Amino acid sequence: MGDAIRGDKEKVLRDADDAYEELRQAVAGLDEAQARTVWLGSWGVKEILTHISAWDREMVPGFARMDRGEAPYPAGTYDDYDAWNARFVEQGKNASHREVLETLESSHRSLVEAAGKLGEQHFAAGASGRGLLESIAAQHYREHATQIREWRSSQR
Repeated sequence: MGDAIRGDKEKVLRDADDAYEELRQAVAGLDEAQARTVWLGSWGVKEILTHISAWDREMVPGFARMDRGEAPYPAGTYDDYDAWNARFVEQGKNASHREVLETLESSHRSLVEAAGKLGEQHFAAGASGRGLLESIAAQHYREHATQIREWRSSQR
């Protein structure tokens, strides 16, 4: 196996961790009231982080399936993102900000660990493992970290 592919796996996993740290920094210092403040449609930081954690958890088994040569999840399973997001947020509605942060940490760790078990070939350019991890972790985390930073800037 080429060093370029091996480097790709390490790069993609590291990028997921880097993006996670950006998200953590975006929410650092928020108290319970701030985390519960609604500013993105019907969501605040608490709902955003709950939704991120839930998607991370949902995708963990998909990496094991991919390693067996299967699709990460059956076609059509997640076509209605809005319904899934609503379900995720409803399930986490009673959690405190501290609990949400703890769940976010554990779900991210589980996601990266599961992805890390994939063979190197799954991280080559255009490979499905790479695409799934980049979309559910780095891109997703950065999308919401940017929104949160913008919201926090508007509150000053």
